[in-house]
Amino acid sequence: MEPHKRTIAVVIPAFNEEKTIRGVVEDVCSSLHGQGMDAHIIVVNDGSSDGTAVAVRWLPCTLLNFPFNLGIGAAVQLGFRYARKLGCDAAVQVDGDGQHPAREIGRLLEPILNDSADVVIGSRFLLKGGSRSTLGRRIGIRYFNALVGLLIGRRITDSTSGFRALNCRALEICAEEYPDQYPEPEAIISFTKQNLRIAEVSVLMSDRQGGQSSINTFAGFVYMIKVSLAMLVAVLRTHQER
Repeated sequence: MEPHKRTIAVVIPAFNEEKTIRGVVEDVCSSLHGQGMDAHIIVVNDGSSDGTAVAVRWLPCTLLNFPFNLGIGAAVQLGFRYARKLGCDAAVQVDGDGQHPAREIGRLLEPILNDSADVVIGSRFLLKGGSRSTLGRRIGIRYFNALVGLLIGRRITDSTSGFRALNCRALEICAEEYPDQYPEPEAIISFTKQNLRIAEVSVLMSDRQGGQSSINTFAGFVYMIKVSLAMLVAVLRTHQER
């Protein structure tokens, strides 16, 4: 009997990424082929008002469309649900703006495939090199790293990284319940609540290749307050359920 061949999904949420999304999908295809891996590539168009959907129409990927913008959390969760429907054993989240080089996907999947982790986070800060974001964003990242560490009792070096891999157990959980607007730090609380094994691997990320971040100085401040409150509520809910 032949051994079970693992089925992998790559989920790419995209909002107004017409300048980059084609290159991201092509990069994922060529890099996975070069690493000897096959994957279902799932692009979730989160109600873009530009040509994001048109840019990937003829590419080897599945395109899922929201009729209007619902936010990164909803887009990622839809991709995870579709991956679960396909029966995938693992899923990788890759941003549509070109910051997450596809050549690093194998590094994220290694702990998943050897069953040493349920969730793997690609960290910019374990080693030096690559894009480490702007000073303001680094301050915000350090804040969330400290808050996450306080709430879960362990150190995470890049809690806001959206470059992640999940095994089938984590995929099942995220398909059923996933945070909304800016889910990366809050999801770590959920992973801990579910006793998932979380690991980090060092990855070299790139600068945003196109589009525009939705977080300016004011929005960043609001974001920090909103996500902090959501994380605290998640922890309190966990204690109440015990």
